[in-house]
Amino acid sequence: MPRQSANAEARLLEVYRLVGSAQTDVALTKAESLVRDVPNFQLAQLVYGDLLMARTQPLPIMGNAPATLVGKAQDRLAQLRLEANRRLTALRDRPPVGALPAQFIALPPTTRHAIAVDVSRSRLYLFENGPDGLRLIADHYASIGKLGPEKSFEGDQRTPLGVYYITSRLNASQLTDFYGAGALPLNYPNEYDRRLGRTGSGIWLHGVPSDSYARSPESTDGCVALANPELQSILDQVQPRTTPVVIARSLQWVTPIKVEPQRRSVQNMIEGWRVARASGDIGRVMSFYSPQFASGNKDFSRWRQTVERDVSQLRGKAIELKDLAILGWQDKGDILVVTFGEVAQGQRAGSVKRQYWGKEGGLWKIFYEGVIG
Repeated sequence: MPRQSANAEARLLEVYRLVGSAQTDVALTKAESLVRDVPNFQLAQLVYGDLLMARTQPLPIMGNAPATLVGKAQDRLAQLRLEANRRLTALRDRPPVGALPAQFIALPPTTRHAIAVDVSRSRLYLFENGPDGLRLIADHYASIGKLGPEKSFEGDQRTPLGVYYITSRLNASQLTDFYGAGALPLNYPNEYDRRLGRTGSGIWLHGVPSDSYARSPESTDGCVALANPELQSILDQVQPRTTPVVIARSLQWVTPIKVEPQRRSVQNMIEGWRVARASGDIGRVMSFYSPQFASGNKDFSRWRQTVERDVSQLRGKAIELKDLAILGWQDKGDILVVTFGEVAQGQRAGSVKRQYWGKEGGLWKIFYEGVIG
Protein backbone atom coordinates (compact mmCIF):
# COMPACT_ATOMS: atom_id res chain seq x y z
CA MET A 1 0.00 0.00 0.00
CA PRO A 2 1.37 3.49 -0.86
CA ARG A 3 2.60 5.28 2.24
CA GLN A 4 0.69 8.40 1.14
CA SER A 5 -2.61 6.50 1.49
CA ALA A 6 -1.93 5.26 5.01
CA ASN A 7 -2.51 8.66 6.64
CA ALA A 8 -4.93 10.15 4.10
CA GLU A 9 -7.67 10.74 6.67
CA ALA A 10 -5.30 12.53 9.04
CA ARG A 11 -4.22 14.77 6.18
CA LEU A 12 -7.83 15.53 5.25
CA LEU A 13 -8.71 16.38 8.84
CA GLU A 14 -5.69 18.71 8.96
CA VAL A 15 -7.14 20.53 5.93
CA TYR A 16 -10.44 20.91 7.79
CA ARG A 17 -8.60 22.25 10.87
CA LEU A 18 -6.84 24.85 8.73
CA VAL A 19 -10.12 25.91 7.11
CA GLY A 20 -11.65 26.24 10.57
CA SER A 21 -8.83 28.53 11.65
CA ALA A 22 -9.17 30.62 8.45
CA GLN A 23 -5.82 29.44 7.03
CA THR A 24 -7.32 28.74 3.63
CA ASP A 25 -4.15 29.25 1.60
CA VAL A 26 -2.27 26.64 3.64
CA ALA A 27 -5.33 24.39 3.51
CA LEU A 28 -5.42 24.65 -0.28
CA THR A 29 -1.74 23.68 -0.56
CA LYS A 30 -2.24 20.65 1.66
CA ALA A 31 -5.44 19.63 -0.13
CA GLU A 32 -3.67 19.83 -3.50
CA SER A 33 -0.87 17.61 -2.15
CA LEU A 34 -3.39 15.13 -0.78
CA VAL A 35 -5.36 14.67 -4.00
CA ARG A 36 -2.12 14.35 -5.95
CA ASP A 37 -0.95 11.54 -3.65
CA VAL A 38 -4.37 9.85 -3.26
CA PRO A 39 -6.34 10.78 -6.40
CA ASN A 40 -9.15 8.28 -5.71
CA PHE A 41 -10.06 9.89 -2.36
CA GLN A 42 -13.31 11.48 -3.55
CA LEU A 43 -14.03 13.45 -0.38
CA ALA A 44 -10.58 15.02 -0.55
CA GLN A 45 -11.25 15.95 -4.19
CA LEU A 46 -14.49 17.65 -3.15
CA VAL A 47 -12.75 19.64 -0.42
CA TYR A 48 -10.00 20.63 -2.86
CA GLY A 49 -12.66 21.86 -5.29
CA ASP A 50 -14.29 23.88 -2.48
CA LEU A 51 -11.01 25.58 -1.66
CA LEU A 52 -10.34 26.43 -5.30
CA MET A 53 -13.83 27.91 -5.63
CA ALA A 54 -13.38 29.86 -2.39
CA ARG A 55 -10.64 31.88 -4.09
CA THR A 56 -13.23 33.45 -6.36
CA GLN A 57 -16.40 33.57 -4.24
CA PRO A 58 -17.66 32.89 -0.69
CA LEU A 59 -18.73 29.30 0.02
CA PRO A 60 -22.12 28.89 1.71
CA ILE A 61 -21.33 25.26 2.61
CA MET A 62 -18.54 22.76 2.12
CA GLY A 63 -19.26 20.57 -0.90
CA ASN A 64 -20.82 23.48 -2.75
CA ALA A 65 -20.77 21.88 -6.18
CA PRO A 66 -22.17 23.65 -9.25
CA ALA A 67 -25.91 23.26 -9.76
CA THR A 68 -25.43 21.23 -12.95
CA LEU A 69 -23.33 18.68 -11.03
CA VAL A 70 -25.73 18.59 -8.07
CA GLY A 71 -28.54 17.68 -10.43
CA LYS A 72 -26.56 14.77 -11.85
CA ALA A 73 -25.12 13.41 -8.62
CA GLN A 74 -27.30 14.63 -5.78
CA ASP A 75 -27.22 11.33 -3.87
CA ARG A 76 -23.46 10.99 -4.21
CA LEU A 77 -22.86 14.53 -2.95
CA ALA A 78 -25.18 13.87 0.00
CA GLN A 79 -23.16 10.76 0.86
CA LEU A 80 -19.88 12.67 0.61
CA ARG A 81 -21.21 15.37 2.93
CA LEU A 82 -22.35 12.66 5.35
CA GLU A 83 -18.90 11.07 5.16
CA ALA A 84 -17.30 14.43 5.95
CA ASN A 85 -19.63 14.89 8.90
CA ARG A 86 -18.85 11.41 10.28
CA ARG A 87 -15.09 11.92 9.95
CA LEU A 88 -15.24 15.36 11.60
CA THR A 89 -17.44 14.08 14.41
CA ALA A 90 -14.88 11.36 15.13
CA LEU A 91 -12.20 14.04 15.27
CA ARG A 92 -14.11 16.28 17.69
CA ASP A 93 -15.75 13.60 19.81
CA ARG A 94 -12.95 11.31 20.95
CA PRO A 95 -13.53 8.41 23.40
CA PRO A 96 -12.59 9.30 26.99
CA VAL A 97 -8.95 8.50 27.74
CA GLY A 98 -8.63 5.01 29.22
CA ALA A 99 -12.30 4.15 28.58
CA LEU A 100 -13.46 0.99 26.80
CA PRO A 101 -16.71 -0.16 25.17
CA ALA A 102 -18.98 -1.57 27.89
CA GLN A 103 -19.24 -4.89 26.04
CA PHE A 104 -15.62 -5.82 26.86
CA ILE A 105 -16.14 -7.33 30.33
CA ALA A 106 -13.07 -9.61 30.51
CA LEU A 107 -10.52 -10.76 27.94
CA PRO A 108 -7.58 -13.12 28.57
CA PRO A 109 -3.96 -12.31 27.64
CA THR A 110 -4.23 -14.76 24.72
CA THR A 111 -6.77 -12.40 23.11
CA ARG A 112 -4.26 -9.98 21.61
CA HIS A 113 -6.73 -7.60 19.96
CA ALA A 114 -10.38 -6.57 20.04
CA ILE A 115 -12.48 -4.52 17.63
CA ALA A 116 -15.53 -2.33 18.18
CA VAL A 117 -17.65 -0.64 15.50
CA ASP A 118 -19.80 2.41 16.28
CA VAL A 119 -22.38 2.51 13.50
CA SER A 120 -23.68 6.00 14.39
CA ARG A 121 -20.17 7.40 13.83
CA SER A 122 -19.11 5.14 10.93
CA ARG A 123 -16.09 4.29 13.05
CA LEU A 124 -14.07 1.17 13.77
CA TYR A 125 -11.86 1.07 16.89
CA LEU A 126 -8.92 -1.32 17.24
CA PHE A 127 -7.66 -2.29 20.71
CA GLU A 128 -4.49 -4.05 21.77
CA ASN A 129 -4.49 -6.26 24.86
CA GLY A 130 -1.35 -5.89 26.97
CA PRO A 131 -0.20 -6.29 30.59
CA ASP A 132 -2.42 -3.38 31.64
CA GLY A 133 -5.47 -4.57 29.68
CA LEU A 134 -7.06 -3.21 26.53
CA ARG A 135 -5.69 -0.03 24.98
CA LEU A 136 -7.08 1.85 21.97
CA ILE A 137 -4.35 1.90 19.31
CA ALA A 138 -6.19 3.00 16.15
CA ASP A 139 -9.57 4.03 14.79
CA HIS A 140 -10.77 4.23 11.21
CA TYR A 141 -13.69 5.47 9.15
CA ALA A 142 -15.91 2.55 8.10
CA SER A 143 -18.89 1.98 5.80
CA ILE A 144 -21.93 -0.15 6.70
CA GLY A 145 -25.07 -1.49 5.02
CA LYS A 146 -27.11 0.57 2.55
CA LEU A 147 -30.18 0.38 4.79
CA GLY A 148 -28.31 0.91 8.05
CA PRO A 149 -27.85 -1.39 11.05
CA GLU A 150 -29.82 -4.24 12.68
CA LYS A 151 -29.73 -7.06 10.17
CA SER A 152 -32.56 -9.55 10.49
CA PHE A 153 -32.79 -11.54 7.25
CA GLU A 154 -30.82 -12.57 4.17
CA GLY A 155 -30.44 -9.80 1.61
CA ASP A 156 -31.84 -6.95 3.74
CA GLN A 157 -28.69 -4.83 3.10
CA ARG A 158 -28.29 -4.12 6.81
CA THR A 159 -25.29 -4.60 9.08
CA PRO A 160 -25.83 -6.86 12.11
CA LEU A 161 -25.56 -5.56 15.66
CA GLY A 162 -24.04 -7.83 18.29
CA VAL A 163 -20.96 -9.64 19.58
CA TYR A 164 -19.07 -11.63 16.97
CA TYR A 165 -15.72 -13.31 16.39
CA ILE A 166 -13.42 -13.26 13.38
CA THR A 167 -13.50 -16.79 11.95
CA SER A 168 -10.77 -16.63 9.28
CA ARG A 169 -8.52 -14.39 7.22
CA LEU A 170 -8.83 -14.00 3.45
CA ASN A 171 -6.01 -12.35 1.53
CA ALA A 172 -6.48 -10.28 -1.62
CA SER A 173 -5.16 -13.16 -3.75
CA GLN A 174 -8.13 -15.26 -2.64
CA LEU A 175 -10.74 -12.65 -3.58
CA THR A 176 -11.90 -10.41 -6.40
CA ASP A 177 -10.81 -6.78 -6.52
CA PHE A 178 -14.18 -5.77 -5.04
CA TYR A 179 -12.90 -6.73 -1.56
CA GLY A 180 -9.65 -4.80 -1.88
CA ALA A 181 -6.82 -5.73 0.51
CA GLY A 182 -8.66 -8.75 1.94
CA ALA A 183 -11.39 -9.76 4.35
CA LEU A 184 -12.08 -10.99 7.87
CA PRO A 185 -15.31 -13.05 7.97
CA LEU A 186 -17.46 -12.89 11.12
CA ASN A 187 -19.56 -15.62 12.75
CA TYR A 188 -22.88 -14.02 11.86
CA PRO A 189 -25.46 -15.32 12.58
CA ASN A 190 -24.30 -16.25 16.06
CA GLU A 191 -26.34 -18.42 18.39
CA TYR A 192 -28.27 -15.45 19.78
CA ASP A 193 -29.13 -14.32 16.25
CA ARG A 194 -30.40 -17.83 15.42
CA ARG A 195 -32.47 -17.83 18.61
CA LEU A 196 -34.20 -14.68 17.33
CA GLY A 197 -34.69 -16.13 13.83
CA ARG A 198 -32.15 -13.88 12.13
CA THR A 199 -30.81 -15.18 8.84
CA GLY A 200 -28.09 -14.34 6.33
CA SER A 201 -24.39 -14.99 5.95
CA GLY A 202 -21.19 -13.56 4.50
CA ILE A 203 -20.77 -10.64 6.91
CA TRP A 204 -17.15 -9.55 6.65
CA LEU A 205 -14.77 -6.75 7.49
CA HIS A 206 -13.19 -6.03 4.11
CA GLY A 207 -11.49 -3.46 1.92
CA VAL A 208 -12.62 -1.53 -1.16
CA PRO A 209 -11.94 -1.86 -4.92
CA SER A 210 -8.51 -0.63 -6.03
CA ASP A 211 -10.00 2.32 -7.94
CA SER A 212 -11.54 3.69 -4.72
CA TYR A 213 -10.14 5.05 -1.50
CA ALA A 214 -13.28 4.74 0.63
CA ARG A 215 -16.96 3.93 0.28
CA SER A 216 -19.93 6.03 1.33
CA PRO A 217 -21.04 5.70 4.98
CA GLU A 218 -24.02 3.52 4.03
CA SER A 219 -23.15 1.62 0.86
CA THR A 220 -22.44 -2.06 1.54
CA ASP A 221 -24.73 -5.09 1.44
CA GLY A 222 -24.26 -5.52 5.21
CA CYS A 223 -20.49 -5.82 5.64
CA VAL A 224 -18.16 -3.29 7.26
CA ALA A 225 -15.80 -1.81 4.66
CA LEU A 226 -12.60 0.15 5.29
CA ALA A 227 -9.99 1.89 3.15
CA ASN A 228 -7.44 -0.67 1.97
CA PRO A 229 -4.42 0.69 3.88
CA GLU A 230 -6.42 0.68 7.10
CA LEU A 231 -7.88 -2.77 6.50
CA GLN A 232 -4.39 -4.05 5.71
CA SER A 233 -3.07 -2.83 9.07
CA ILE A 234 -5.83 -4.80 10.79
CA LEU A 235 -5.21 -7.90 8.66
CA ASP A 236 -1.55 -7.76 9.68
CA GLN A 237 -2.35 -7.71 13.40
CA VAL A 238 -5.49 -9.57 14.45
CA GLN A 239 -5.89 -13.32 14.86
CA PRO A 240 -8.91 -15.33 13.68
CA ARG A 241 -11.00 -17.21 16.28
CA THR A 242 -9.75 -15.22 19.30
CA THR A 243 -10.52 -11.65 18.16
CA PRO A 244 -13.96 -10.36 19.20
CA VAL A 245 -15.80 -7.77 17.11
CA VAL A 246 -18.56 -5.74 18.73
CA ILE A 247 -20.89 -3.89 16.33
CA ALA A 248 -23.13 -1.42 18.16
CA ARG A 249 -25.56 1.25 17.08
CA SER A 250 -23.69 3.57 19.44
CA LEU A 251 -20.83 2.53 21.72
CA GLN A 252 -21.07 3.20 25.44
CA TRP A 253 -17.61 3.99 26.82
CA VAL A 254 -16.86 3.08 30.43
CA THR A 255 -13.75 3.09 32.60
CA PRO A 256 -12.37 -0.31 33.64
CA ILE A 257 -12.94 0.52 37.30
CA LYS A 258 -16.64 1.11 36.63
CA VAL A 259 -17.11 -2.31 35.02
CA GLU A 260 -15.06 -4.11 37.71
CA PRO A 261 -18.06 -5.02 39.97
CA GLN A 262 -19.88 -6.50 36.97
CA ARG A 263 -16.76 -8.40 35.94
CA ARG A 264 -16.31 -9.93 39.42
CA SER A 265 -19.99 -10.85 39.65
CA VAL A 266 -20.03 -12.58 36.25
CA GLN A 267 -16.75 -14.38 36.90
CA ASN A 268 -18.09 -15.65 40.24
CA MET A 269 -21.21 -16.93 38.50
CA ILE A 270 -19.16 -18.79 35.87
CA GLU A 271 -16.95 -20.17 38.64
CA GLY A 272 -20.11 -21.48 40.29
CA TRP A 273 -20.95 -23.36 37.09
CA ARG A 274 -17.40 -24.80 36.94
CA VAL A 275 -17.53 -26.02 40.55
CA ALA A 276 -20.97 -27.55 40.02
CA ARG A 277 -19.80 -29.37 36.89
CA ALA A 278 -16.77 -30.78 38.72
CA SER A 279 -18.91 -31.85 41.70
CA GLY A 280 -20.84 -34.46 39.72
CA ASP A 281 -24.20 -33.17 41.03
CA ILE A 282 -26.30 -33.20 37.84
CA GLY A 283 -29.22 -31.30 39.35
CA ARG A 284 -26.88 -28.57 40.54
CA VAL A 285 -25.23 -28.35 37.13
CA MET A 286 -28.52 -28.21 35.25
CA SER A 287 -29.77 -25.38 37.48
CA PHE A 288 -27.45 -23.14 35.45
CA TYR A 289 -29.22 -24.01 32.17
CA SER A 290 -32.36 -22.50 30.68
CA PRO A 291 -35.41 -24.72 30.08
CA GLN A 292 -35.30 -23.20 26.56
CA PHE A 293 -31.72 -24.45 26.05
CA ALA A 294 -30.88 -25.53 22.51
CA SER A 295 -27.61 -26.69 20.94
CA GLY A 296 -27.86 -28.31 17.53
CA ASN A 297 -30.56 -30.98 17.86
CA LYS A 298 -30.34 -31.06 21.65
CA ASP A 299 -32.98 -29.47 23.84
CA PHE A 300 -32.80 -29.20 27.63
CA SER A 301 -33.66 -32.88 28.19
CA ARG A 302 -31.12 -34.21 25.69
CA TRP A 303 -28.50 -31.79 26.98
CA ARG A 304 -28.98 -33.21 30.47
CA GLN A 305 -28.03 -36.62 29.05
CA THR A 306 -24.90 -35.09 27.51
CA VAL A 307 -23.95 -33.47 30.83
CA GLU A 308 -24.49 -36.76 32.68
CA ARG A 309 -22.18 -38.55 30.25
CA ASP A 310 -19.50 -35.83 30.46
CA VAL A 311 -19.61 -35.72 34.26
CA SER A 312 -19.33 -39.50 34.39
CA GLN A 313 -16.24 -39.40 32.18
CA LEU A 314 -14.62 -36.81 34.44
CA ARG A 315 -14.85 -39.26 37.37
CA GLY A 316 -14.62 -36.52 39.93
CA LYS A 317 -11.67 -34.72 38.33
CA ALA A 318 -11.55 -30.97 38.70
CA ILE A 319 -11.77 -28.85 35.57
CA GLU A 320 -10.00 -25.62 34.75
CA LEU A 321 -11.38 -22.85 32.54
CA LYS A 322 -8.47 -21.44 30.55
CA ASP A 323 -8.39 -18.18 28.57
CA LEU A 324 -11.82 -17.07 29.81
CA ALA A 325 -13.33 -14.32 27.64
CA ILE A 326 -16.57 -12.58 28.66
CA LEU A 327 -18.42 -10.13 26.45
CA GLY A 328 -21.75 -8.51 27.18
CA TRP A 329 -24.60 -7.43 24.93
CA GLN A 330 -27.92 -5.72 25.48
CA ASP A 331 -30.64 -6.16 22.88
CA LYS A 332 -34.06 -7.60 23.58
CA GLY A 333 -32.47 -8.79 26.82
CA ASP A 334 -29.14 -9.01 28.62
CA ILE A 335 -26.68 -11.43 26.99
CA LEU A 336 -23.25 -12.81 27.91
CA VAL A 337 -20.96 -14.47 25.36
CA VAL A 338 -18.50 -16.65 27.30
CA THR A 339 -15.58 -18.50 25.65
CA PHE A 340 -13.03 -20.73 27.39
CA GLY A 341 -10.88 -23.81 27.12
CA GLU A 342 -12.15 -26.64 29.36
CA VAL A 343 -9.22 -28.69 30.66
CA ALA A 344 -9.68 -31.64 33.00
CA GLN A 345 -7.25 -32.26 35.84
CA GLY A 346 -4.21 -34.17 34.60
CA GLN A 347 -4.65 -33.06 30.99
CA ARG A 348 -2.66 -30.42 29.13
CA ALA A 349 -5.38 -29.34 26.70
CA GLY A 350 -9.10 -29.63 26.15
CA SER A 351 -11.95 -28.43 23.98
CA VAL A 352 -12.71 -24.75 23.41
CA LYS A 353 -16.31 -23.98 24.30
CA ARG A 354 -18.64 -21.04 23.90
CA GLN A 355 -21.69 -20.38 26.02
CA TYR A 356 -24.49 -17.87 25.59
CA TRP A 357 -26.14 -16.73 28.82
CA GLY A 358 -29.39 -14.77 29.05
CA LYS A 359 -31.43 -13.23 31.85
CA GLU A 360 -34.60 -15.17 32.74
CA GLY A 361 -36.64 -13.90 35.65
CA GLY A 362 -33.68 -11.84 36.76
CA LEU A 363 -31.33 -14.86 36.82
CA TRP A 364 -28.57 -15.72 34.36
CA LYS A 365 -29.16 -19.00 32.51
CA ILE A 366 -27.19 -20.76 29.74
CA PHE A 367 -29.30 -21.10 26.60
CA TYR A 368 -26.54 -22.41 24.32
CA GLU A 369 -23.27 -24.28 24.77
CA GLY A 370 -21.06 -25.80 22.12
CA VAL A 371 -17.52 -26.74 21.16
CA ILE A 372 -15.91 -24.33 18.71
CA GLY A 373 -12.44 -25.88 18.43
